[in-house]
Parts: sequence; C-alpha cells; structure tokens
Amino acid sequence: MTRLRLWLIGFVALALVIGGVYAWWSLDYRWRPKSIERRQAEIAKLLDGAGWVSPGQTGPKVYVITYGGCADCAALAAEALPKLQAAGVDTRLIVIARADANGLAQSTPVDRTTVAELWLNRSWRLLERWDAAGSRWTAPGLPLADGDMARTAVVEAGRKLAADLKPLLKANGLTFGYPTVIWWRKDGVMRGCVCQKKPSYRFVLKELAA
Repeated sequence: MTRLRLWLIGFVALALVIGGVYAWWSLDYRWRPKSIERRQAEIAKLLDGAGWVSPGQTGPKVYVITYGGCADCAALAAEALPKLQAAGVDTRLIVIARADANGLAQSTPVDRTTVAELWLNRSWRLLERWDAAGSRWTAPGLPLADGDMARTAVVEAGRKLAADLKPLLKANGLTFGYPTVIWWRKDGVMRGCVCQKKPSYRFVLKELAA
C-alpha cells in the first residue's frame, strides 16, 4: 500500500512537472524571437534594398514581410504596428506578390499591380488604402503590372527577396513565413520572428517599444 502511494505521488509530481513545462513552452518559449547571428550583413542588405514602405518615423527599424490578403499579417498590423509607431519605431513593410505554387496562383493581377507600385513609389498612403479596402480593392488608376516588363520585373524582385531570405533565416533557426518580422534590439543584436500569432507580438513590442 505504501509503495502504491509512493508511485501515485511520483506520478502526480511527474505529471505536474510535464504540465508546467508544456505550459511554459506553449505560452512563452515557442513565441520567442530568435537572435540572428549568421549572415546578418546579407540579410540587412536584402531588407534595406527592398521596396519597403514606411509612415516615416526615424527611430529603430523593423521590417515586416507580408502579402496582400494575409490574415495573420493584418492582425499584426492592426494590433502591434500602431504601438510601435507611437513609440517612434520606423515600421518598414515589404509587401510581396507570392509566386505560384504547384501550378496554382498565389496572387492576383490586382496584387501584382499594387505590389509593383508600392515597390516603385514607396507610398504608405497607397498601402493604407489597400488595407482599408480589403478584398474590394481594384488598384484604381494604377498601371497594370501584367504585360509591363519593368513592373513584372519588380514583382519578381519581391519574390526573389523571399526566396533569398529563406535559407539565410533557416541558418538562424527561423522558418520563413508571413509575416516575418526582423529588427535590431537596443544592444544591436539582430532579431527575427515569424509572428503569426498574438503571443509573439509582446516580444517585439518589449524589445522595440518598451
């Protein structure tokens, strides 16, 4: 009987430990950003040379890689970006028209037209109009990208950026996704996060806007 009681106590204690470790992983650790320690110069050059758009703050830089219609990206933009901007953070959004996958289109002509215009003319107001319109957006007044060699090349430059970043981030333990967020901590360390869920936002805000 005593042995059975000890076994039960040990089992309950083990279950509590496992439960506690899982809760810590689920609520905290899994959402933490990664320090980018390999090939930082290449990553920084790609980001800085992209057709990012920004509302114009002059504080610390954060790059957010997104695409039109990305629900996780929209959630991040709605909740975290205003707080970062209020803290003076320079929020630089890089919008991609995703390449086709398995023979299926991952972007529309409207997406490609708008992305080309964003990369060429860096209009934050245009991005706001696109976001506000959502699925109703028709890219009014913008030159079509499809059939325009120069604008199509700009769209392809965005796709190449995403393709080039994937192995560079993978070398630092990050699997590229949308939105991918990259910034520099106050001590100069480059950080990255595939911030697809709300629990990940707090780390970006803490390191940039605290």
